[in-house]
Amino acid sequence: MGDIADEGASRSQAEPPRRSVFIGVTHCGAGCALGDIIAERAMRSSGWTIAGDTFWAAVAADFLLAYFLGIVFQYFSIVPMRGLGFRQGIIAAVKADTLSIVAYEAGMLAWMGLIHFVLFQPPLNSTMSAYWFMMQIAMVVGFAASYPINRWLIKKGLTEAM
Repeated sequence: MGDIADEGASRSQAEPPRRSVFIGVTHCGAGCALGDIIAERAMRSSGWTIAGDTFWAAVAADFLLAYFLGIVFQYFSIVPMRGLGFRQGIIAAVKADTLSIVAYEAGMLAWMGLIHFVLFQPPLNSTMSAYWFMMQIAMVVGFAASYPINRWLIKKGLTEAM
């Protein structure tokens, strides 16, 4: 595990190009968006609630599936670039994408919480087109939230510049 950290430190750059950061964030966003869309559909059909609200169940499902898919996407991206084995690839993918996914999902889910609890009463739900429009805005917010984290991860050599 120390080898991966040393390897990342040797690749660090002074300041990564904006284009590389942008592409890295879109890579993160792809896993998050796919996870969120699948989770929303699954939660709608399940009727699960947390604290009596479907919103919290959707947040949990969105985050978990987005995290899983983000790590899978990162794994298949980072392993060939670095020539890693399975275990090292998983560790590198988790290191490379965890902060990025957390930032993306935090921004996105904060926007959706604002929509659910403040701006729309009664709350929107995933059967409404307005909900999916707000979800698109949420993904832009998530993108903005994860951009600085991705810049830092590339600068530190923890993720690859794309």
